[in-house]
Amino acid sequence: MTGGVVPGELRLSGHGLVLREWEDDDLETMVGLFDDPEVAYWTPLVSPFDLEAARLYLKRARERRAAGQAVQLAITEGSGGSGGSGGSGAALGEVLLMWSEPGSGVAEIGYSVGAAHRGRGLAVRAVRVMTEFARGTLGIDRLLLEIEKENAASAAVAGAAGYSLTEAPPIPGEEKGRRLFLRTWEYDG
Repeated sequence: MTGGVVPGELRLSGHGLVLREWEDDDLETMVGLFDDPEVAYWTPLVSPFDLEAARLYLKRARERRAAGQAVQLAITEGSGGSGGSGGSGAALGEVLLMWSEPGSGVAEIGYSVGAAHRGRGLAVRAVRVMTEFARGTLGIDRLLLEIEKENAASAAVAGAAGYSLTEAPPIPGEEKGRRLFLRTWEYDG
């Protein structure tokens, strides 16, 4: 199954984490995670990221999921607490799986961890869980990460999660009026 359709509610666990669907109860938590200068700089998320931005983000995440374009999951440590009716605890960040083209066997993973939760290996573990799911359950052949050269923290996550920098030329782009060049990392497994 290399297409973008993932039926039913998705809940993944492994490496001490539970990755679960975003829920309406997560909106305020999203604001706390994503309304951050580092997130604003390194990601395409709007800034400031307020409650209205969170509502729109959740709506778009659900639309992308329904269209088979992406899966966006909250990163939790699987303990109790607020956020999520499944009892998996409050969201600490997000991990995404985005299909390049449905049926192509190629997908990209993205991730972000709230400032208060960084330095605990959450991004590395979340990328590992998503990688295992994408390869083992969905049968995706190539998994990629696209990271700016200057984003040393994200590059460290990539390396620790089993990804290696490719020799592909950097992908030029512009985000929020800032020129950027994304380097491609590929899963070695």
